[in-house]
Amino acid sequence: MASEFPPPDSGVPIEREPATMSVRSAAVWAMGSQYVAFAIQFATSVVISRFFLLPEEVGLFSIALAASLIVAVLQDFGLSRYISGLPSLSAEEVQRASSVSLLFSILIAGIIAALAWPMAWAYGLPGLAPLLLVIGASYLFMPLSIVPMALMSRRLQFRGHFTVNVGGALVQAATAIVLAAMGFSAMSLAWAAIGLTLSRGIIAQCFDRALPFPLRLDGLGPVMSFGGKASTLYISGALGTRTPDLIVGKLLTLAATGLYSRAYSLADQFRMLIAGAIGSVFYPAFARIRDRGEPLGPAYLRVCAGYSAIIWPGMLGLALASEPVIRLLYGEAWLGVAPLLVWIALAEILIISLPLHTDLPILMERMDRLIPINILDTLMSISFLAVGCMWGVEGAALSRLAYGVCWLFLYARLLHDVVKFDIGQLLRIYLQSTLASAAALAPLALTYAFISGPSEIGFFMLVTATLAGGLCWFASLFLMRHPAFEEIIGMASALPWPQKLRPILFR
Repeated sequence: MASEFPPPDSGVPIEREPATMSVRSAAVWAMGSQYVAFAIQFATSVVISRFFLLPEEVGLFSIALAASLIVAVLQDFGLSRYISGLPSLSAEEVQRASSVSLLFSILIAGIIAALAWPMAWAYGLPGLAPLLLVIGASYLFMPLSIVPMALMSRRLQFRGHFTVNVGGALVQAATAIVLAAMGFSAMSLAWAAIGLTLSRGIIAQCFDRALPFPLRLDGLGPVMSFGGKASTLYISGALGTRTPDLIVGKLLTLAATGLYSRAYSLADQFRMLIAGAIGSVFYPAFARIRDRGEPLGPAYLRVCAGYSAIIWPGMLGLALASEPVIRLLYGEAWLGVAPLLVWIALAEILIISLPLHTDLPILMERMDRLIPINILDTLMSISFLAVGCMWGVEGAALSRLAYGVCWLFLYARLLHDVVKFDIGQLLRIYLQSTLASAAALAPLALTYAFISGPSEIGFFMLVTATLAGGLCWFASLFLMRHPAFEEIIGMASALPWPQKLRPILFR
């Protein structure tokens, strides 16, 4: 098969730089970035939902954001994966990628602006148009961060990612809260999107200057070929992941859309705490394994172990604690989110069972096979959700569980063919992760049974049961010799501990 990547540029090559930190250290910084940014965004959503915006206002913004994100998948144009996966890189190739990023940002902003009034008319919601215009303008600043962050990923320099992501989240949070308090309603979230992209771009340029001008449009064949296939894949994926708010908003009510959007975002944000961070680290890490000619299977099993050991108990805990979590965080007005969160969290467990399901086929040049599978995936997602809406918003949430089962079978064969992992070892990892998840949930389940039920449990009791579950989970990983235990200890050792504590903690 012809390579998706070009040969080294005729200009001065920048060979694949040695990693500036180990994979574990990179993962620690990437996860730290996700955790801190998530904490900021989560706290912002709680403050805004509890004190300023109603479900209808959040639902209106969710529809506008979902519509823009379907188009915005073209923004990256596969450039992050293109740059991270190249065996060698030149300054000329960086300039070309920056130029392509600028052109596509202008295209995307124009498309979103053109869709603003037709979308508002189709939904009968005049407030959609100004939201879409402001959200569309935010994408004009994306080229400032895309290529610099791809260069940092290539070198595993995730300290820079931490600064960019956390700095952007702080600006977004401050903008959203201040404007919401001033009465800007859903528009406060749209202006916060501009604050996010602009601040990320400025910070990213401070780490790796890669301005998208002057334009360089010669020799674009390889990047356009790779980006065209990647964008086809991303558009297909976006139709599956970004249309739920549009479908629910069209078939049900704005209030139902707000409830569904909140449940989906809670589950998705938790998944992205791990999946987003680890995915950004492991793509360049797997590229190095590929370049050395080593098998991907053993490394992939370690990734599966980490994902299932951490995300499975987290998602199950989110489902079990859905009612008290929603009641304590968002208030009584949002209790309708709780039953929806149960089904969506359970669906995420299935989908996270096979991580890097698009990254590794892209890396191993299997996009021709991946694209039709991803299109079928999208058709399943949309069809299941539309049918589920016939039974209201709870039917919509329940449809995600049925979709998750089909998704697992759809991608299992592809990933096995690409990665060549040992199925027996994977099933053993799944069994161990299931037992660890049961240990993590036991304290909360016992609390419900003998002390306080979901509708009565208070904050202190919920936190106590959660901490006890964490201890039981960690002990179970140790006793079972779960593969993730060694990785967790290794990542913990990569933290900047005081030298006096290191001999005590990591003997």
